[in-house]
Amino acid sequence: MLSIVIPTLNEEKYLPILLKSIKEQKLKPEDYEIIVADAGSRDKTVEIAKSNGCRIIKGGLPARGRNEGVKAAKGDLILFLDADVILPPNFLEGAIKEFYRKKIDIATFPILFEGDKLNKFISKFYNSLSKMTKDFLPHAFGATILVRKELHQTLNGFDEEIKLAEDHIYARRAKKIANFDYLKTEPILASSRRFEKDGRLKTCLKFVLAEFYMNSLGPIKSNIFNYKLDHHPKDKHKEV
Repeated sequence: MLSIVIPTLNEEKYLPILLKSIKEQKLKPEDYEIIVADAGSRDKTVEIAKSNGCRIIKGGLPARGRNEGVKAAKGDLILFLDADVILPPNFLEGAIKEFYRKKIDIATFPILFEGDKLNKFISKFYNSLSKMTKDFLPHAFGATILVRKELHQTLNGFDEEIKLAEDHIYARRAKKIANFDYLKTEPILASSRRFEKDGRLKTCLKFVLAEFYMNSLGPIKSNIFNYKLDHHPKDKHKEV
């Protein structure tokens, strides 16, 4: 069984679109579950999740939400998604088949930021980087991770003390003890809201600097990059 874990906070705009794309996949309803780990949404996020048959649990910031989601998961295979992505047709069936065929334990896949040609270029650059470095320096957005539940538990989940790029660190920790790969799926469509809010140049520069920091000093456990999630209220960055 596949357990899809989605951390949320005030995602009423995006969540319905993601859930629709999941329901349009070829998997039978009994073959998967959707777990929404909500961090205290003030909008209709929880109502939308319930009306779509999702299981609702208490979440927090993304790492905490993912970890709590796995604790509640019934499946032995976990797919982490963000609320602002959209799955392409037949994505789940193809990804799961490739995952098992290659006998791997954790995988990531391509992502495509919505918007203009520059956003597509950024997407292609990131995807190429992920593919080239998969064997020695894995990269994996939290919205693009498929992992065996047993491996997640062995890792004790995501490090909730990390302030930025905890998903990449998660992949690198996993690579040391398990089989990691980059799947050849159609790209997942992702929102470009971060680019729109902070600007593409600033956002890309921040992640380049974060990469250098991780590679030289280790996980980012201080808020040196002042990274905040768009959908978190300015006066409140905590779980319910």
